[in-house]
Parts: sequence; structure tokens; C-alpha cells
Amino acid sequence: MINQYYRTIVFIIFTSMIATGQNEEKIEKKIDSILSQLTLKEKVAMCHAQSKFSTPGVPRLGIPELWMSDGPHGVRAEINWDDWGYANWTNDSITAFPALTCLASTFNPNLAKAYGVSVGEEARYRKKDVLLGPGVNIYRTPLNGRNFEYMGEDPYLASKLVVPYIQGVQKNGVAACVKHYVLNNQEKWRDHINVEVSDRALHEIYLPAFKASVQEAKVWSIMSAYNKFRDQYCSHNELLINKILKTDWGFDGAVITDWGAAHDTYEAAMYGLDIEMGTGTDGLGVTTANHYDYYFLASPFLKLLKSGNVEEAVVNDKVRRILRLMYRTSMNPNRSFGRMNNKEHHDVARKVATEGIVLLKNENQCFPIADTADITIAVIGENATRSLTKGGGSSELKPKFEISPLEGLKKRFKNAKIIHAMGYASGPSAYDKVLPSEWDADSLKKEAINVAKEANLVLFFGGLNKSHLQDCEGDDRRAFELPFGQGALLQDIAAVNNNIGMILLTGNAVDMPWIDQVNGLIQGWYLGTMGGAALADVISGDVNPSGKLPFSFPAKLKDNAAHYFGELSYPGDGVNQYYKEDILVGYRWHDTKKIPPLFAFGEGLSYTSFDLSNFKIDKKSYSNGEQITVSGEVSNTGEVSGAEVIQVYIGKQKSKVKRALKELKGFKKVVVENGMTASVNIVVDVNSLAFYDADIADWNLEKGKYVMHIGNASNRISQTIKFEIK
Repeated sequence: MINQYYRTIVFIIFTSMIATGQNEEKIEKKIDSILSQLTLKEKVAMCHAQSKFSTPGVPRLGIPELWMSDGPHGVRAEINWDDWGYANWTNDSITAFPALTCLASTFNPNLAKAYGVSVGEEARYRKKDVLLGPGVNIYRTPLNGRNFEYMGEDPYLASKLVVPYIQGVQKNGVAACVKHYVLNNQEKWRDHINVEVSDRALHEIYLPAFKASVQEAKVWSIMSAYNKFRDQYCSHNELLINKILKTDWGFDGAVITDWGAAHDTYEAAMYGLDIEMGTGTDGLGVTTANHYDYYFLASPFLKLLKSGNVEEAVVNDKVRRILRLMYRTSMNPNRSFGRMNNKEHHDVARKVATEGIVLLKNENQCFPIADTADITIAVIGENATRSLTKGGGSSELKPKFEISPLEGLKKRFKNAKIIHAMGYASGPSAYDKVLPSEWDADSLKKEAINVAKEANLVLFFGGLNKSHLQDCEGDDRRAFELPFGQGALLQDIAAVNNNIGMILLTGNAVDMPWIDQVNGLIQGWYLGTMGGAALADVISGDVNPSGKLPFSFPAKLKDNAAHYFGELSYPGDGVNQYYKEDILVGYRWHDTKKIPPLFAFGEGLSYTSFDLSNFKIDKKSYSNGEQITVSGEVSNTGEVSGAEVIQVYIGKQKSKVKRALKELKGFKKVVVENGMTASVNIVVDVNSLAFYDADIADWNLEKGKYVMHIGNASNRISQTIKFEIK
């Protein structure tokens, strides 16, 4: 038994090594020394939960616990030790940052870094070691209840934004835990659905953001998905974890289950799972089966090790990864204390929100709105006052405050008259059930129509919320259209006031049969603590909108690729589902199949106008390993300054394999003063033009002619340039 003196000396040596920046090789040797001192039982204990959100340390060796918290839009309120109830602390209120769909809409990696730093500081202040986020599952269907937590439909965009986010979080000595690895693209049947997808689509569409998280951001932990892939659960999947993640990509961190996603002791042991969380217990049951010691990687794992059916080297690898994670987090003496709810975080939240808001329609100069005494604005809609940080599942937040759209408008518009009516109502937020509203729908509608009659302008705050069967974990939406009678209400309002500006607060695309009845349309997302202030910034014109859609809005649900192929493609038959669209996800599908979307990927308007001109590349022929430098000019031809996102797409002519017409390979957000012109340079890696060749199980850069498409949306291309790869 190691004595107290030796424990102290060991801890000082460990921590001083980190403090003095000793190299990783020496740290690995010290981990070896720890492994030699741990009992088999202690090793196994480190591989599974001791509470809802923590794993045990080893007190006799001074090894601390590991504490986790849900994210990724903020640090979740404190949960009870053994059940899912909130602990009702009075000091766990935080800053709610905009949902990741909003961050993706900024097309701004610098903001992603600021976002990550800020949320990491708040996690550190709350003494969390692992923040369970960000999410980078690809937007495949607009019915997925959890799309609002992710970064859109394009793997390149998601990759470019997730890397700085992770780096920002981990700067604080808090591990990001990128999720959900992989193919968790729907909530319906997520706990058992078996996904069948080609190797090519897997590597080209669904894995790139995870790969970038590992190889570029050096993420310290990864959360596995609930679903199966090729009949093996993703939490212990030989191909996904052992082969791709840990061997091919060289991931040196820990794989953590989603809560309750482990299913088998032998597979969990042998196929890459390191830490098991949330397996079907509350820790307080009257039977031994309902206890943390009976997780798959607990007593059953220990039994396999003692019997020799699993070698001790297997648990040693898991513990090595866990200790490595601890060195970076809970055993890192150089971590800051963190910060929470400070002005800088609120400013970052507001900046992300304003840059992510997308202006989609603006006829008759609906926006911006002048603050004058001769205007009456009718603010209609439950989402103008409803909290949109509550609900949604594990991403639910407890902000110190939340500025509603109505509050934000009233604070900004001091001269205009603002009148309000609820108009429609949903029930209270609920995770696993639909609760009825206490309001009378007819009375609400009548009030809204009367208010609309009095106004010069109607601002309709509609969309979804984070209750069950909407934008919420646990299941998918049941319908593409707006709920709670919003469509019919819009028609009735349009009959008495034809000057309507629609503000959609959603994390998903919705059906818009009413689009011709509104003059203006803003996609507003879930904007968190500073949401109402950010919306007022854009609506008033204090901020010129520059957000771009990170996913396509189909004109009708059948136009979406996942739905085009019928139920076996989405949602599956309850056992299996087949990604029949293969690599043609999102705009790739719309472009290649010539099915126009209602609003395209990358689309977003401004209060000014831009002209893209004189774009060229540095030469006409390239080889493997080279970079293409794209240069050109962006002129602001309008009356106000603003930001434009230049987007570079590339397609292959006469390819020997099926390809999308074009794919995003570069982008840059540029601020240009009115009347001025800015130069732009975008670099594209030639190797990024390779396709995944299943015949050789590797990437293949095809020779021949390519076409570069330069524009400010996937459907708004200003210039094309041809070049060749030799």
C-alpha cells in the first residue's frame, strides 16, 4: 500500500511535469508507472460512471474524479447524483449561447473560436472536465429533432467551424467531446436503428468533421452514437472505433458512450469503448442489477479479465486513455479558474447571433425597420415571448437571463409604438410527451387579427420550439409544416394587413406555403441569452445581416434526398435504414438532380449589395499536394457597410465515378465598407478534391478537368473557372 508521503511526491512530480511543459513521451512513461500501481478492480472502476455525470478517480493514488456536463450551447444546470432530476442549485445559471446551426450560419471560424473559448471558460468555472459537445452530425432530413445542435449539411463547413470551436474549449483545460460518432442523423429509433451506407458516403459526407476534430483540433474525447452501423452498435464498433478512429486517424483520447448506448460487455471491451455512461440505472435501485457496479464495463468486465477471456492489455489501453484525458483536464494544474456570465461572454453570444441570423426575403424594403413615431408594429407569435433555451433534451439550459424578441424590440424601438398578441400557443416544454396548451386557440387568433389591424407592420415570430416532436432530442418531427395553426393564422392576418415580416425561430427547415404572403423573412434560429437583442440589432438595421444558410430548405419534403427514396431511406423500417441518396446530401442533391430548393445552402441576403469580380486562380494546372490560390474582388455597391461570404465550389467534368455537380471547398467572410472594394484570397488544397475509392479503401485524386464555381450561395454563382489536375 502506497503511503501518504509517496502519494504527495508522485502527485507533485506529475503536476510539475505538465507545468514545465515536459514532453508527451515522459508523460506516457509516468502513465506507465501509474498503471503498474493500479489494481485490476481500480482500472475497471475508471471505465464506467459513478454518478450520472462523473467517473471515479483513485483516492489512494491522488487520482481525481472526472466530471462531465452536457453542452454544447452552454453548461447544463446541475443534475442529481443518481437520477435525471435537476439539483436545484442557485449558482448554476450560465450564458446560453446560440445553437450550433446559428454558429454554422456565420461562416466565421474566428467566431467559432471565440464561442469555444467562452463556453469552455464557463465549463471550467463550473468545475467541469469534459464538455459534451460540439455536435457535427450531418443534416440529412429536416425532420431530425436534433438538427439544431449540429453544423449543417456540408462536411467541409462543419469541419472548418468545429476545429476552432474545439481548440477554444480545450484552451481552458476542458475537454471537448465531439458527438455523436457517427451516423446519428435522426432521433426516431436512434437507440437501435441499423444504418446502411456506402463506404464512400461514410468517408466523404459523415466522417470528415470527426476526422478534422481528431487530426486538426486534437480533440481529447469523442462521444459514440446510439445507433448501429452495419449491424454493430456504434459505441463498440470494430470498424468505426478500432480501425478508423484509433488506428487510421491516430485518436489518442477517450471514447465515451452516449448515455445508455453500451449493449455488450465483450464488444465494449474489445471494440474501442473507454468510458461507459448512463447504462439504464439510477444507482439507487433495490437490486444489484440497478447499480453502477453492474454496467457492462464494470463487474462483468472485471469477470472477463479475471477469467482470462479478455487480456489485461485491453483495460490498460482504456485506462491509459483516461489518464491521458485527466492529465489534460482534472490533473492539469495550469488550468484557469474560468469565468461565467461576464460581459465578454454576452458580447460573444450576441455577435454569433447577429452574424448567424439569415435574411431570406426582403420585398418592399420590409427590413430594416425605422424607429419613428409614426409607425405601429404588431408583434405576434408565441415565440416572441417564449423561452427557447428550455426543452430540447440534453442541450436544455438555465441562463441567468434570456432577452426575448419582444423585450429586445421594446428596448431598441423607443419611438415606434409596439403592440403585442400571442396569436398561437403550444403547450409547456416536455422531453418525451406533447403537453396541451392552456390557451384557447380561437381567442388568441381573434386577438392577433385585431392587433394586426391597428399596425403599419406585422412582425410574426413563428417557427418551432424545443418540446417533444419539434426541435427536441428523443424523437423526430412528425410534419414538415409549422405547428399550432401558424399557417392558417398567417393567412388570416394577411387578409387584414399585407405588410408582414416573418421571423422564423427554428433549428430546421419548414414548409412555407405562406411565403408569398410575407414581404420579409428572417431565419432567426435559437439565439440564447442575447437572442432578443440580436434580433433587434438586425431588424432595426443596427447590424447588417450576413448569415448564410448551412443547409438547404426544400420546397416540399419529397424534394429532400433522404425522403425522395421513401420510408426505407427515412426513417427506415424500424430495424434497418438505407442511405439511398449516397453522397448526394443537401445541395449536392438539389444541384445534381436539378431539383430547385426553396432556399439554397449558402444563401442569405444583406441590406447592401455586393459585386464579385475578377476572380482568377494562380495557374491552370495542378498536381497532388499543391494548393490552388483563388483571388478576386468584392465590391460593396450599396449604401451601408456589410459582410459577404465568398464561396468556392468545385466539380469534376466527366468523372469516372458518380459525383455531385459541385462541392464546397473554400469560403471566406469579408467585411466591405459601402462604396469600397476588398481583395479576397482563398486557398484550396488539391488533395481535398479526391474521392473515397472503396476499391482501394483510400482516397483517389482523379486526373482531368475540373470546374470552379465562385459565388455567394450554392445557387448564385458569379463566375466559373476551368483548371486541370495532372
